[in-house]
Amino acid sequence: MELVTKERRHRVLQVKRALREVNNQVSLLSHRVSARAEVKDIDLDTLDYLSQHGAMSASSLAKGIGLHPATMTGVLDRLERSGWILRGRAEHDRRAVVIGIDPRRNTDLVELYAGMNSAMDGVVEAFTDAELDTIAEFLRRTAEAGQSATAELDA
Repeated sequence: MELVTKERRHRVLQVKRALREVNNQVSLLSHRVSARAEVKDIDLDTLDYLSQHGAMSASSLAKGIGLHPATMTGVLDRLERSGWILRGRAEHDRRAVVIGIDPRRNTDLVELYAGMNSAMDGVVEAFTDAELDTIAEFLRRTAEAGQSATAELDA
């Protein structure tokens, strides 16, 4: 078994602290974006999830976000009233309802995140392709660790 050096522990701690600070800053940004978009934070989370994963059923959306279906219904009603989402019929089953972001409003979200998007372009510019691959792999594994920790809490 390899001994963990003091320097290694320090580096690991630095990474964990940096991730916490990233989480704090992204939370602050999202809170400001939700205020500008005049939606609640959970509404913005819902829009972001739909943006990443595409249109889906309300039950799939609730499961993906970790909300109770009744709570999800309230969120979707609010987003539909404010013009952020559209409810439509699934092509494969006309009885099924799918939820998607109204494409006319998607540009509003893109504009609200434009500053961060530009800043991130500047950040990644300094890294080589190999380094970007490593960063992407690290972030993927970090997301998986978060999913595992969440599943443990749900059990």
